[in-house]
Amino acid sequence: MRPRNLKTKIFLDSGNPSDTKATLKLLGFLDGQTTNPSLIAKSSKAIERIEKGEKFSAEEIYDFYKKTAEEISNQIPNGSVSVEVYADSNTKAEEMLDTGKKFFSWIPNAHIKLPITREGLKAAKEMISMGMRVNMTLCFNQEQAAAVYDATRRATAGQVFISPFVGRLDDINQNGISLISNILEMYREGDGHVEVLAASIRSIDHFMACLNLGCDIITAPFPVLKEWADKGFQTAGFDYKVDLKDIPYKNIKMENWENINIENELTNKGIEKFCADWTALIV
Repeated sequence: MRPRNLKTKIFLDSGNPSDTKATLKLLGFLDGQTTNPSLIAKSSKAIERIEKGEKFSAEEIYDFYKKTAEEISNQIPNGSVSVEVYADSNTKAEEMLDTGKKFFSWIPNAHIKLPITREGLKAAKEMISMGMRVNMTLCFNQEQAAAVYDATRRATAGQVFISPFVGRLDDINQNGISLISNILEMYREGDGHVEVLAASIRSIDHFMACLNLGCDIITAPFPVLKEWADKGFQTAGFDYKVDLKDIPYKNIKMENWENINIENELTNKGIEKFCADWTALIV
């Protein structure tokens, strides 16, 4: 059962419906699930098919993603399920919007994942105006978070998530948890329409640090959630210490998103990785 003093929403980071079932059994609750092309490529059914030498056609891969999203949604009908559009460095907002509308029709509780690029923000702004829900992903700095806030400022509560990636910042010797802290602090000056979804959670230490910060949402893989459960669902009293460079807080105005510099090499690399994993499934 959900701990009484737990305010943070807990999501599972997985493209496997079987993981959803296992997590519900383990925790007794689940507030949502995040998927992406890489996670779908790692799902048991996709791996089984690829090992047989049977790649998907372009049409089949979307049917497979749809069925996967439906299986997950049916298990957590009151939660959120993030499904990610295919978007490379050349994908325009109009194409993301068309794909996003298709994905949004798949299940009643979808959040459409979009990359934090100029085109992704344009698509998000349009989706928000249409009443769709979005999850802006591959966030690595405050500037990107400020741009997301402004581009989606007409949204209502629960309509917008932003996903800062903790682990991938740790990989380059930057304290990813400090970015979570910085974005939460910056957003306290706003109206609360963007929820911070801590992603790329690789350890129980990452998980506990985000809990202690009061992060809106944490998405974590099954092994991390299992370790949390094994520790008795601890929600406080954790001291996070790492030998990494803290990311300093910046005073950034959350306005005029078109003029904010959102370019980031880690975002670009993340897009390339997702695209490579997706195209590897297709004939």
